[in-house]
Amino acid sequence: MDLLLQSCDLITAFLLIYGLKRMSSPVTASSGIVLAGIGMMVVTLASFLYVFGVSGEARTHLPVNLLLGGLALILGVGWSWWRGHRVPLTAMPQMVALYNGMGGAAAGAISAMELLAHPDASNVRLAITIAGGFIGSFSFSGSLIAWAKLEGKLPKPWRPRFLQLGNGLVLLLAVASATALPALLPNENLLALFFLCSFAFGALITLPIGGADMPVVISLCNACTGIAVGFEGYVLHHPALMIAGTVVGAAGSLLTLLMARAMNRSLGNILFSNFGETGQEEAQVTGQLKPISAEDAAATLCYARKMIFVPGYGLAAAHAQRKLYELAKRLQEEGADVKFAIHPVAGRMPGHMDVLLAEAGVPYEMIVGLDEINGEFPTTDVALVVGANDIVNPAARTDKGSPIYGMPILDVDKAHQVYVIKRGQGKGYAGIENALFTADNCRMVYGDAQEVLGQMLLSIKELVGQR
Repeated sequence: MDLLLQSCDLITAFLLIYGLKRMSSPVTASSGIVLAGIGMMVVTLASFLYVFGVSGEARTHLPVNLLLGGLALILGVGWSWWRGHRVPLTAMPQMVALYNGMGGAAAGAISAMELLAHPDASNVRLAITIAGGFIGSFSFSGSLIAWAKLEGKLPKPWRPRFLQLGNGLVLLLAVASATALPALLPNENLLALFFLCSFAFGALITLPIGGADMPVVISLCNACTGIAVGFEGYVLHHPALMIAGTVVGAAGSLLTLLMARAMNRSLGNILFSNFGETGQEEAQVTGQLKPISAEDAAATLCYARKMIFVPGYGLAAAHAQRKLYELAKRLQEEGADVKFAIHPVAGRMPGHMDVLLAEAGVPYEMIVGLDEINGEFPTTDVALVVGANDIVNPAARTDKGSPIYGMPILDVDKAHQVYVIKRGQGKGYAGIENALFTADNCRMVYGDAQEVLGQMLLSIKELVGQR
């Protein structure tokens, strides 16, 4: 039985790592996800084989434990399968944040049970168990707040006076209770205080973070969940949990740092400062917005030779990704060079726009990142912005008083002509006016992206038919 269990761990480790490798390419990503999922299914089902090694008094609890484990498995698989098929891509970030938080909660629950069941464990094991519990609880509450913000239940950042002082006191209390735990276990009151403080710290540190930083927060919580799972895997002597947790923690940490760098901000600045407060007066945007009809914009697109499309969250909200790709294909048929420019923090979670375009069937070679595409804007005839705002705001380059100053942006304003599709005149996550919208080379096409793109496509077909 031990050999069988170890073999399952080995198979799972291989499938997880090989699946992650295949996820590095859009061509093989789907099969990589399936392989990693099979690996997790193998080790989950194998966990039920541990009952054959249970003896003594513990065996009397087996029927109840197996019933609870089976029920949890059925509920978890059933709920995630149902929600996974029903959730729209616009709500995918919320689902990712929520499910990631469940992983942190599981790690915290394992930590609590281990601390109560083995209070006489070695100091190293107790320290790792406590660390996993703190990180898991932190990730759980932080993910819940991220979910609530993205779901619109907490629309504004919560920034009361002395918040940082309160955060410090809560953290100090969590550390103090964690330090006292090894000597006072199994003290349930102290254990409850430790987890309450850990949970509160994760919530309090996430509440003041603005919506523009939510992709980084989701990535950070994902990394924390992985680390917590890896720690608890060590405590349980479970290789599959250690490997999975380590891989997720490492990948999530790297992604978090890369995304923070893409915003030209440190991770500490995102977590411990108020997004939007610069200490300098923001420059006023001058000029007038210049509306244009979808038909007139389509006429320019029809005769342009080089175009760059810039998708944002507004595209996802309108479910217009397929219509945008249909427009791109029609223009390509007329000999135009069309590319899609992706900003690292576009959307509401890492890779949101990439997933959106992949769902629409956009070939990977048409999707270009910020660093590679920015040099092409000065030679671009038309840049079409669909539902993006802060990531194309030139104030990030010129206005030192702007809350987004220093953040790398897509240099859309350098294109010969810019069309921006927006539902209205609302501001982006940063809550500031966009200087691009009043630029001389920019025109605003107001309306739902799905309808506007449809009108553009129809107009282009009519223009081509008249040639």
